[in-house]
Amino acid sequence: MAFALAATPSFAGPGDAGSREAQTATPLPPARPLDLPGAREAPAKPSDEPVPPASTSPGTPVQNPPTAASRASDNCLAALGAVTGTRVKPAPIGAQADAACQVEQPVVVEALGLQGTPGTSVRLDPPPVLACAMARAVAHWLDASAAPLARGSFGVELTSLRVGGGLECRRRNRAATGPLSEHATGKALDIAGFRIGSGTDSREISVAAPRSAAESRFLEGIRQSACGAFATALGPGSDAAHADHLHVDIQQRRQAASRFCQ
Repeated sequence: MAFALAATPSFAGPGDAGSREAQTATPLPPARPLDLPGAREAPAKPSDEPVPPASTSPGTPVQNPPTAASRASDNCLAALGAVTGTRVKPAPIGAQADAACQVEQPVVVEALGLQGTPGTSVRLDPPPVLACAMARAVAHWLDASAAPLARGSFGVELTSLRVGGGLECRRRNRAATGPLSEHATGKALDIAGFRIGSGTDSREISVAAPRSAAESRFLEGIRQSACGAFATALGPGSDAAHADHLHVDIQQRRQAASRFCQ
């Protein structure tokens, strides 16, 4: 009796399978060299160094943004110059004897226009150097108080102020020691007289020596109005240092509404 022998299955070991895969795998191309065009480079690491500003062409000055102080100064001059009849210009000043004598935007004040009566102005003789903020305070006072007082008291216009002093680097009352005067920062003005009228009707009213009861009343009104317009107003009767002129200033105090008037 014949028997057919069944085919015995064969099992390939791990080594055999690897050999067949190695024979059938497609070979990979070599890595692309980095120095060829289009080759990918490793991404740069972020740097902590600040990015420099865009360079300007040689000789081009760098423009700094305007500061709050410079904008305020520009607004001050613009406000003064907007009034017809005003003659104010920047005042170049040299180094002061005391480093504390710093003036914010010094200006030479030749005349201040009156908004209430367009085309009319009040001259300052001689023209003082003041801080622009002080010039604006004087302009407002002349327009709102001093000029109307002259008009109401005498029926004529206030035409000029006889100036006793503006910017001056010194201490109060010219003392050798003590706090600086507001004159040292250009924030004070001394007025020795008020000229009213024009032509044959022109005359000066002296602060130290009024010649009539009408002039005395006018000067009293001037002092009272100055007490409201300025932080300080001192005149004859306050002390010996102010016996012949009216001193006004815009000295800053703890309370903005506080006034010192004598």
